[in-house]
Amino acid sequence: MQQLVEAGGMSGIAPVTMTSREIAELTGKEHKHILRDARVMLSELGLAEQGYAQNWTDPQNGQSYPMLALPKDLTITLVAGYSVLMRHRIVARWQELESGVALIPRSLSAALRLAADQAEQIERQQRALQLAAPKVEFADRYATASTGSQGFRQVAKLLGAKEGEFRDWLLDRRVMYRLGGDLTAYAEHIGAGRFEVRTGAKHGHAYTRARFTPKGVEWVAGEWAKHQARKAIKEAA
Repeated sequence: MQQLVEAGGMSGIAPVTMTSREIAELTGKEHKHILRDARVMLSELGLAEQGYAQNWTDPQNGQSYPMLALPKDLTITLVAGYSVLMRHRIVARWQELESGVALIPRSLSAALRLAADQAEQIERQQRALQLAAPKVEFADRYATASTGSQGFRQVAKLLGAKEGEFRDWLLDRRVMYRLGGDLTAYAEHIGAGRFEVRTGAKHGHAYTRARFTPKGVEWVAGEWAKHQARKAIKEAA
């Protein structure tokens, strides 16, 4: 949602944004974690952090701290992998922000320009959310319905992902790597409880295989949803 303003007889568009601090308050997450996720998102989208950077001054100690001010499409992309409750709070807050902004076109050309901007933004957001929603909802359902571990192919099938694309993404994100022809997980993800590692022997050859735990399936489904949403936004841009 955008607001038309006038300065010196010229019309411009001032975007409405949501700060990383407000996102942290709405989601119940620590601001440093929101800031980290947002920076990763901007980097993967090829966007400069400087374009969204702001400072917040703590009234108690007078110290200045960094934060980010994000438009609606980036806010929705950021929280695509969070829980249903967190996403609902963010969407509800955006509805409040939008209902409080008056659109005052000063000319026919300004009105047409605003309508075109809004139509493009809505279309981009709808494409991203339609792509991400089924996968994020899957994570919520799976986390409560299953207690067993899953192999790579099982998770790819559950996500509706092509095995080749899913495998390349896991390798690029340094979630997994190849070991003796099999996929295994990096130590940091094993330590985080996202994988369990099984070893054994078959036809006289030892093997090591990593399987997604329920916690790992929930996590990777959320991360995959954000990846798909970002790709949809890039394609729609």
